[in-house]
Amino acid sequence: MTDRIDRKLADLGLTLPAPAAPVASYVPAVDAHGLLHISGQLPFIDGTLVTGRLGDGVDLEAGQKAAQACGLMLVAQIKAALGGLHRVERIVKLGVFVNSTADFTDQPKVANGASDLMVELFGEAGKHARSAVGVSALPLGAAVEVDAIVQISTL
Repeated sequence: MTDRIDRKLADLGLTLPAPAAPVASYVPAVDAHGLLHISGQLPFIDGTLVTGRLGDGVDLEAGQKAAQACGLMLVAQIKAALGGLHRVERIVKLGVFVNSTADFTDQPKVANGASDLMVELFGEAGKHARSAVGVSALPLGAAVEVDAIVQISTL
C-alpha cells in the first residue's frame, strides 16, 4: 500500500512532510487494540505553519489547503508509527478543528480538505466518520488542526 500511496501523492503533486515532534506532553500516536489514535496535527505548508482565523482574513480555499496539510501530516505520523502504511485497514474517523469567527459556518467545507485527501490516498478505506468543529483558538495560532483514528492490522 505504501508504494501505491507514494505514487498517488506524486500524481497529486504532494509529498509527505517529516512527522512533527510533539509540542507538549503527549505522544504522536497510540495503538490501542488495533486502533491507532493520531494526536492532532497542525498545518505546515512548505515548512511554514498556516495561522489565522477562518472568517477573519483566512478564506475557505486557504482553510481547505490547511486541512489538507494536516491530513498529509496525519499520514506522515501513521507511516512513522507503523514503519509504513501497509497495516492501514481503514481511516475510521477524523476530528477537524477550525479556528473561526462565531459567524463562520463552513467548517465542514474546510474539513473536506483532509477528508478528500484520505479518500484520494486510501480509496474506499479512506472513507470515514468525521467531526468538524469551529473553535475560538488553536495551538500556535493554527488555522486548522486534525486528529484521526485509524484501524490497523495486527502483526
